[in-house]
Amino acid sequence: MSLTTLAVAAAAQAHEPIYWVNLGLKSYVFQIGSFELRWYSLAYLAGIILAYWQVSRMIRQPGAPMAQRHVDDLFFYCTIGVILGGRLGYATFYTGGDTGIPSLWAHPSELVKLWHGGMSFHGGLIGVTLAMAYVAWRGKLNFLRVVDYVAVCVPFGMMFGRLANFVNGELWGRVVVNYVPWEMVFPDAPDQLPRHPSQLYEAGLEGLMMILIMLPLFWKTRARFRPGMLAGVFVTGIACARFIVEFFREPDAQLETFAHETGLSMGQWLTIPLILLGLTLVGRALARPSLGAARLPEAGAPAAAGETGGETGGAAE
Repeated sequence: MSLTTLAVAAAAQAHEPIYWVNLGLKSYVFQIGSFELRWYSLAYLAGIILAYWQVSRMIRQPGAPMAQRHVDDLFFYCTIGVILGGRLGYATFYTGGDTGIPSLWAHPSELVKLWHGGMSFHGGLIGVTLAMAYVAWRGKLNFLRVVDYVAVCVPFGMMFGRLANFVNGELWGRVVVNYVPWEMVFPDAPDQLPRHPSQLYEAGLEGLMMILIMLPLFWKTRARFRPGMLAGVFVTGIACARFIVEFFREPDAQLETFAHETGLSMGQWLTIPLILLGLTLVGRALARPSLGAARLPEAGAPAAAGETGGETGGAAE
């Protein structure tokens, strides 16, 4: 047993930690026979429905880059994108090679077994981006402005998903070295030492904090008239939040060696290009003139000759 482990164990005896099992949480909402409605499934559903409702409200404001029919398409294709992207991203970044877990690419039948767990945030982000690109291309929309509108709503799903992780007692944080009042012992942790409830940190930073930034930015400012501004703020904020949380989040068991050798976790390395991308989008949006609200045609309506239809992407199919 290492000196660090002994020190943590001694501290745990001096300060009684919170025991997750005493919270009375269950991984499912209700159970009928062998069927269970799990909180994680409900979190995905709630995030998607709330995002759909929010975007539907947003496009009623002047200068919307798309019509309701485009939002309907986004609802469908982004759902597919987040599931496929999350799963394929996990197979790419977190299995095979030196991870110690057999590559899912070598066992395609395992890819569809979502109930076994394994979803990648970065893969899901790529999947949603491709879905938005397809809908924008098919509807002749301005891709960047579509991303702006969707980016405002993503933090809802992030918050619900991380809260569901906590309710499931999974994806716990690192062992607490210096006592904090909210340190917690999770039942499935191998050493039963107090840990950071990093799921709640993620829900707070990637979810609630970004909601409090993105919603006022859309509704209280003219950021939506600067293509790429909302997307850039979201990407920068969510990547910085993830980078910070990774200091408290337990690395995937198969990637602990990688984290020790490189000094950063896989999640942190993957967020660095996202931070650079987000800052680039913000800089680009600020460097270009704002779109005039009075000159923006409603989504689905033809722009008058010489007006800004080319800039907004013209939402007609």
